[in-house]
Amino acid sequence: MKPKVLFTQKTMIGVEAGLFIGSVSDVKDAQSLTDAGVTHILTVDSEEPAGSKFQFHTKFVRALDDGSTDLLSRLDDCVSFICASLSTQSEAKSPAVLVHCHVGQSRSAAVVTAYLMKTQHLSLQDAYSKLQNLKPDVKMNDEFLDQLALYELMDCKVDTTNPLYKQFRLKKITEKYPELQNVPKDVFAVDPAQTQNSEAVYRCRKCRRTLFRHSSILSHCVGGGASAFSHKKTRIVSPTAEDQRQCTSYFIEPVQWMEQALLGVMDGQLLCPKCSSKLGSFNWYGEQCSCGRWVTPAFQIHKNRVDEIKHISISALK
Repeated sequence: MKPKVLFTQKTMIGVEAGLFIGSVSDVKDAQSLTDAGVTHILTVDSEEPAGSKFQFHTKFVRALDDGSTDLLSRLDDCVSFICASLSTQSEAKSPAVLVHCHVGQSRSAAVVTAYLMKTQHLSLQDAYSKLQNLKPDVKMNDEFLDQLALYELMDCKVDTTNPLYKQFRLKKITEKYPELQNVPKDVFAVDPAQTQNSEAVYRCRKCRRTLFRHSSILSHCVGGGASAFSHKKTRIVSPTAEDQRQCTSYFIEPVQWMEQALLGVMDGQLLCPKCSSKLGSFNWYGEQCSCGRWVTPAFQIHKNRVDEIKHISISALK
């Protein structure tokens, strides 16, 4: 008895003039692509399809269709490719772009939705609904929807200085490097003790060593107090008590001076690099703030261990 051979159905659908969404099967039919006027192909998949690069202008973005994938960080790059491709001048024919993943339902849908949000100034909900009306089998995984929601919050442009983006990227790195080794160097903020600028900084209260900048603080929504984690606590404090809702720590991005303490270790103490006094703690899989909010990953510095130092311009005082 011969084994059944499974074929992926061709799914290429026009989204707007010059833009198509489809699957890997569409890429294998070069003649149909040519007949449709396709000149550029954006592949968002686990592997790059063979052959297409020799007949079309192509771009490949490696991405799995699961919750561990950081597609958000590549959205600007993908949208720019589509926009640049559609603006290409050619006497022979007008340009057209095919955006595809494996089955044309999730990864390619996320990229096309981001494109519609940015170029047509649509909300995530409106852009996604528009695409689903055109291609009813589109169904993004929940993680990509969450990433697009963050993309929308950043006005459809990845802002690497945004606290929410920094927190998102740190979480993805924790998932990608579970052994916490070979973590990218750019995860660590520049040590403010080694540089000079006018931004407010925080110093060790004991030895006055500069530890982190104000821009390194990753703000979070205030939680409901200890009762927010009552399943982990034996003692419950009323969430209406104002003193229990007060955050007693700064949650920050990791700084260069922390690197040796953090790599290869799941959790531990954060000590001042100069006087070794205890500043706080870290846990790559998260810690609870005193306000009740769970922060993942968590690098927290107790507020009573540091002082905020603001730079005042002398000329401004004159």
